[in-house]
Amino acid sequence: MTQSQKAIIPLTQRIRPTTIVEAPRLGKLLGVNLTIASEAFQHTGSFKFRAAYNVAANVPEQMIIAASSGNFGQAMAYSCSLLGKNCIIVMPSTSAKVKIDAVREYGGTVDLVNTKEKSRAQRIAELSAEHPDAYIASAYNDLLVIAGNASLGTELANLDRKFDFVISPVGGGGLVSGLINGLRKSNNNARVVGAEPAMANDAARTFRSGEIVANESEPQTIADGARTLSIGNHNWAVMKDGLTDIIEVSEENIKEGVRLLFSLANLKCEPTSALSIGAILTNPAIFKDKSVCCVVTGGNVDPGIYRSILAG
Repeated sequence: MTQSQKAIIPLTQRIRPTTIVEAPRLGKLLGVNLTIASEAFQHTGSFKFRAAYNVAANVPEQMIIAASSGNFGQAMAYSCSLLGKNCIIVMPSTSAKVKIDAVREYGGTVDLVNTKEKSRAQRIAELSAEHPDAYIASAYNDLLVIAGNASLGTELANLDRKFDFVISPVGGGGLVSGLINGLRKSNNNARVVGAEPAMANDAARTFRSGEIVANESEPQTIADGARTLSIGNHNWAVMKDGLTDIIEVSEENIKEGVRLLFSLANLKCEPTSALSIGAILTNPAIFKDKSVCCVVTGGNVDPGIYRSILAG
């Protein structure tokens, strides 16, 4: 066992507990008994640290390569810095500058790719050939990722309150599958609902068809954390039996969710985070008068984009 392995601190000691926000004005507007679980104050500003640290701490490789729109990349770069490892993060050239800069500041190497010319997966394959000893980490389709994210489900289950629904944004499925597992292990009966951009609705189509359906190209939804081609097979194995529904949220309802979280909950969040609020705006009758926990996944939003959304 190396010295760095001896110094590894378990995930449960590394993570910051999720921030529970009471927003009665927002709950009243939405017609629900609302609890917000905000991961905006997690290390690196999103829930992704839970997954990334669990991966980096549990694989023997000293180099990790991953693709990310930004949040997983930041979390992996920071996790590797804590553990004395190195990482290369493949990011779309359209990624928010604030996220690109953060990956570099945490010590990661950024590899930008024009996704109209080459997919992230293709670039990962090239880098894998260049670094045969590296661990290729998926931001969602990895059992260590799912296990790391399950820590949030366990936290929610251990709160002194009973939820009818837990609503989670869906991109590749890493968070929602972790939530399902964490809630299950805690014998919690809350129904888990996914919230996905309507223009990136591969998970919703998969849920309806019963088999994984992929987007033809990377969808350019404003919810950049959900710009995935498809959910992962490990994620689908959990989601197909653990999800109640997946609600497809319009771009306008995503933006309105950002505005409502700012004005009525005093939370700065990125568009992907607002999907959970957007799901209630989209199908209010499902949640009316119910106890609902909305997971707000992070706060790493480009200032220019954030200003434009708030301006309406």
